[in-house]
Amino acid sequence: MHPEVGREMTGRRTAICALALAGLLLILSWHISVGAKAIPLTTVVQALLFYDDTIFDHVVIRDLRLPRALMAVAVGAGLSVAGALMQGVTHNPLADPGLLGLLAGASLAVVLGTALGIGSAAAIPPLAAFGALVSGAVVWSIAMAISGGATPMTLVLSGAAVTAFLTALTAILLLIHQTVFEALRVWLTGSLAGRPDQVGLWATGWLLAGLVTALGVARKITTLAMGEDTATGLGVDVAKLQMAVLFSVVALTASAVALAGPMGFVGLVVPHMVRLIIGYDYRLIVPWAAVVGATYMLLADIAARMLLAPIEVSTGLITALLGAPIFVWLVRTRL
Repeated sequence: MHPEVGREMTGRRTAICALALAGLLLILSWHISVGAKAIPLTTVVQALLFYDDTIFDHVVIRDLRLPRALMAVAVGAGLSVAGALMQGVTHNPLADPGLLGLLAGASLAVVLGTALGIGSAAAIPPLAAFGALVSGAVVWSIAMAISGGATPMTLVLSGAAVTAFLTALTAILLLIHQTVFEALRVWLTGSLAGRPDQVGLWATGWLLAGLVTALGVARKITTLAMGEDTATGLGVDVAKLQMAVLFSVVALTASAVALAGPMGFVGLVVPHMVRLIIGYDYRLIVPWAAVVGATYMLLADIAARMLLAPIEVSTGLITALLGAPIFVWLVRTRL
């Protein structure tokens, strides 16, 4: 590549990156200003930079709205990066924590743990991780047993079957344990409201571990796109890479489910949006998926609060409404 062309591309990417980060901060501020009572953006900025606990709006922003906004950022970034990793390693454009059963497995594990009395704040993320891991393994095993192996279509069909089965088990548990249903009914629809702060603290550790791992293996995933034999010839330990990606996907999915319940289609939609902007280099896709995913989730949560105001819609319903048409489009164009 000519040096001038390389510098031009680098400059363009830097400018786009700066715009994306600026957009994220702007949407974050807008998200905080939206609610039962609209708060001016100037007040939001003042509360964030010059907090005064004697001003009621500042207290609302710091104690209620900012934690929710940060939760949206965490969930959107986590699910988007998880989806990007799954699509990159499996070469499956339809790979997504929801479509392949991970969200359903994580949700069932949390409900079961809560019913058994072990659903403490510290236990919820590992419970979700265990459920996601087991359900993902079952989906993969079923797809491999089908004639033709784990193709994009067999994986999606297997994921749909396992998701339906696990969702039915979850419903049965909720019918048996009414107290668990009352405690988790909003969370199960995908909600960013009402989670205890302790859950957020424990989930953050899992989220950071997953993101750090994803950034560490990003370059190798790009190499893997050239084929396993080529990647091995270039010094990539494919088995080790797959284990690292598995850990990252499970950790990211578990943290997102612990925070907000099952948010469908986020991990499917965002990586495709990112690749349209910056191409197929996973050194860029991973951080970009985090930024775009965070922005996407903030916008979805704004829509959830404004669509039928003053009634609030669960954010998971909004992500499903947005993601389902895109899923249909991907099936028509990519398979």
